[in-house]
Amino acid sequence: MKGAMRPEAAAELVSDGASLLIGGFMAVGTPQRMIDALVARGVRELTIIANDTAMPGKGIGKLVSAGMVARVITSHIGLNPETQKKMIAGEIEVELVPQGTLVERIRAGGVGLGGVLTPTGLGTEVEDGKQTVEIDGKRFLVETPIHADFALIGAWQADYVGNLSYLLTAHNFNPVMALCGQTVIAEPESIVPVGVIPPDAVKTPGVLVDHLLIRAG
Repeated sequence: MKGAMRPEAAAELVSDGASLLIGGFMAVGTPQRMIDALVARGVRELTIIANDTAMPGKGIGKLVSAGMVARVITSHIGLNPETQKKMIAGEIEVELVPQGTLVERIRAGGVGLGGVLTPTGLGTEVEDGKQTVEIDGKRFLVETPIHADFALIGAWQADYVGNLSYLLTAHNFNPVMALCGQTVIAEPESIVPVGVIPPDAVKTPGVLVDHLLIRAG
């Protein structure tokens, strides 16, 4: 089986100061066992790139509560008061990015683009310090691509060679994040023989996946 690891062993790959793309939408589609293993290991000064920081005690919120996060690049923190308090206290640096822009910056990093042109954020704080260009009389922000040391992916199914499929809102960020992590660690709900996942249901091909998390026992 491709790169099979237990969560505890996978967490050992992550060092202090690492940057982590973490899939999920309010913890739906988030690799929960991997997060628990990271909390148990106690790595520090992490940069987290994700749609949100979930809620206290849930998903990415566990990393925030444990004091493991130095920086967050995210589209909102509204449902996690702990993230808000740490931001106000200067304990966590938060870069708020419009959700569509965040997805496109991640995709740009994964497919090798030099950036994204978008009108979203013009005339707001989002524009501060950023390059703009004019095309056909219209102004656009230049948003830079995102890369990370690791992409931590929550999937519904994986097969033995690492092909992944997803359910429902787990599609939102996981597939695009799998494109641009230097090391991709996938946590599937189940691992099935090659051929069980129909070809048109494969959203992340196994060539992108470095490790599959297996359950104990």
